[in-house]
Amino acid sequence: MPRDKIRVMIVDDSAVVRQTLKDVLESDPDIVVGSVAPDPLFALKKLETERPDVIVSDVEMPRMDGITFLKNIMSGANPIPVVICSSKTEDGSDNAIKALEYGAIDIIQKPKLGTKQFLEESRLRICDVVKAARLARLKKVAPSAAPREVSPKLTADVMLAKPPEIAHIIETTEKIVVVGASTGGTEALREYLESLPLDAPGMVIVQHMPEHFTAAFAKRLDGLCRVNVKEAADNDTVVRGRVLIAPGNRHTLLKRAGARYYVEVKDGPLVCRHRPSVDVLFRSAARYAAKNAIGVIMTGMGDDGSRGMKEMHDAGSYTIAQDEASCVVFGMPNEAIKAGGVDAVLPLASIAGEVLKRAR
Repeated sequence: MPRDKIRVMIVDDSAVVRQTLKDVLESDPDIVVGSVAPDPLFALKKLETERPDVIVSDVEMPRMDGITFLKNIMSGANPIPVVICSSKTEDGSDNAIKALEYGAIDIIQKPKLGTKQFLEESRLRICDVVKAARLARLKKVAPSAAPREVSPKLTADVMLAKPPEIAHIIETTEKIVVVGASTGGTEALREYLESLPLDAPGMVIVQHMPEHFTAAFAKRLDGLCRVNVKEAADNDTVVRGRVLIAPGNRHTLLKRAGARYYVEVKDGPLVCRHRPSVDVLFRSAARYAAKNAIGVIMTGMGDDGSRGMKEMHDAGSYTIAQDEASCVVFGMPNEAIKAGGVDAVLPLASIAGEVLKRAR
């Protein structure tokens, strides 16, 4: 097996899912599926003689559930990055969110047979998550084994056209905070939000996560934090003490009507290979909040958010990037820094304090 490819083990009790995932992953020349297992006990036996770079595991399986399997993997001397592959049922959502607490790198939704667009979008998401998981462990990207065609990566232009100049917006005392995160972001956001007081400034967050999982994620955070956290719905008002999480598979934009800030939740194509996209949220904040906005970009692979943060910075927003030492993957913050759109680079533990200071 080529050593420069990302070696994946798939653990799922469905033979159809195992084969579908194998086909999807191996459509990327950087990935090879080295082994498959119908349940965690078979997988643990295989792990005695082989070590994959990434494990893709279901949650609900016979003989041993995926949470217990994850605990076994993460408690070992040499833990392996695990990506949870779950269905979109409510029970599956709760279990998948719980898996993130035990060290799972990310969540992907089980691929389904359907339209060509759905399958292509699933392929991009699944392969990108596996690559990010590999990066999270070794802090480097496996080299490409062969040249490949890259799917067009759309920008925020497809959702909100960039005007020649950002309209002048009068600065007010009320600040709005927009946050973007991806790989490693679920736990980073928990730590960040738990540090906020009850009257923290109104906030909108894009965390790359599949459809139906963001509601469970918001519910979990709402039970842990002093601020109110909910999955964003179209026309929700952004107010103090409330955090809105962009729903999976829907773009979320900040809008303004008079003194009222609210969100628009809408369909649209993938932007920077994501829906929701951080770039879409950040561009809307640059346009409708400008100096009244604070932007934060956290851990994640890729460059989603880098262009939008530069636009926010140029419009007068104060912008913060999480530092490399506290990131699971220093991709998105690094791209934003390189684009020249970041005012401050801070460790995760310091971001909440800086946001509150700037919002006062």
